[in-house]
Amino acid sequence: MSLTVLSEPDIRKLLLQLTKQDILDLQQSLADALHHYSTSTEEDDNNGCCESYQSAGTSFRSKDGGVMMVTPASRHVYQFSFFAWFCREKRHKSLIPCSNDGLGVKITTHLNNSIQDSRPSETGSINSSLGSLTLSQQSTSSTKSLPTTRSSIHSLSFSASTQHGSLTLFDNSGKPRALLNTSEVTAFRTALASTMLFKKRHNVHDVVVFGAGRQAYWHIRLALLLRGEDIHHLNIINRDFEHVHQLLEMLYNPHEAPRAFNPDPQHIPTYRDPSQSEALSRPKIQILTPSHSEYTRHLHATLRSSSCIFLCTPSVAPLFPAAILTNPEGRKKGRYIAAIGSLSPSMVELHPDIIRQNVAPEHGHRHFHKHAQQGGAIIVDSVDKCLREAGELVQAGLGPEQVVEIGELVMLKRDAERRRKECMASKKMEDEGLDLGGVELGECESSKKKTRGAGGKEKDKHHESEDKAHKSLIEWLTKGNVIYKSVGLGLMDVVVGSELVNLADARSIGTRIDNF
Repeated sequence: MSLTVLSEPDIRKLLLQLTKQDILDLQQSLADALHHYSTSTEEDDNNGCCESYQSAGTSFRSKDGGVMMVTPASRHVYQFSFFAWFCREKRHKSLIPCSNDGLGVKITTHLNNSIQDSRPSETGSINSSLGSLTLSQQSTSSTKSLPTTRSSIHSLSFSASTQHGSLTLFDNSGKPRALLNTSEVTAFRTALASTMLFKKRHNVHDVVVFGAGRQAYWHIRLALLLRGEDIHHLNIINRDFEHVHQLLEMLYNPHEAPRAFNPDPQHIPTYRDPSQSEALSRPKIQILTPSHSEYTRHLHATLRSSSCIFLCTPSVAPLFPAAILTNPEGRKKGRYIAAIGSLSPSMVELHPDIIRQNVAPEHGHRHFHKHAQQGGAIIVDSVDKCLREAGELVQAGLGPEQVVEIGELVMLKRDAERRRKECMASKKMEDEGLDLGGVELGECESSKKKTRGAGGKEKDKHHESEDKAHKSLIEWLTKGNVIYKSVGLGLMDVVVGSELVNLADARSIGTRIDNF
């Protein structure tokens, strides 16, 4: 068995080759793993992704404040293997590793850099256009009178540390199978998960992205690959213009080094046309920075018109006031919000009031204000981890009954294919919210378990109730106000990393070391 080594350039080369169908296939593999993570128990046959067999990992802090995190994870039907970092005697026969191609350990380092200046860049007044691209930034001589919402993004929406990491995968004999640089993989697998629900949304016309780092890049790229024709406006909100310029250069000129930012108001940036195999849609792009003299007004208007919001910053303060989305006008439109940037109790991108409102039970009122449907729960990748580590949920005081794992809401590939065949025969594809491919949404597993074993008329009532609940669930997930919060799982790295290694081997990308 050879060892496959994928460097950062190798990973990027591979990821840039991925087509829409490749993305859909990767999402389905990840969805299957997350489904087993959320619904399997130790007694199940296919339980390698079960939460019981996933480790929270260990962190080490260095003298200079840097942090190294080590996270082992398991996939498929068996459990842990022996790692150099976690070598201990196993106490039960069922823990002996055998025939497992889904074991891995991720090591991530966060090394402190010198603290960067958080002030917005002063690049003068910029108003230029390139076809559908609109760039807007305007500095002002007086910033003291601006509302506090302006400072929350440019002071806290970027990290003062550099993150690096590696992922080691093991074959069925416990030998190293692959070594991957995770600089791109972490952001890519996060975007894979959060765009599962995005793909199913009825309205994605107006997309808003906070941030301009790797996470923002991959969320934008996957959104354009999956739903590019349906996205009319892409709004990027960031502390400065330069980083957004670099993001757009990498997005539309992926094989060239980003050109230097030119602050000349008369300069129009030019991007070469993407090749046929890498074509990305070009919606109208608006860039908004806190240095704009009317930042608060534009922020308010942009968020109100949004149909999808991706929050991709390590912020420790809400990126915008809750009232923009919580008052009656803000609630009229259904939105999908994915908050993936904050990953500790002290970090928060989304105001806790928005979280609390989204989980509040619906009550009938005499003075009714029309608003989009709310599901009464926040969708997360892991209930345990998010209630412990996600600042938004911690500060909102949420409990286990107010969150649901995404793995409970997605179908296994075999179930989705069976459902499609049944619905195509009865011509109910659209009614059931099904597509011709990709991850499909299903009824929450916990709801199904409650109705098993019923018979006769009682069984018919249960079926009718299940059908109504399923339609209500699909209505909420595709049209209502949905918030997805992710802090990441080692399982996600192992699953996506394994699939990428298989693709790299098939496409002769990377380095192979025989008899390692």
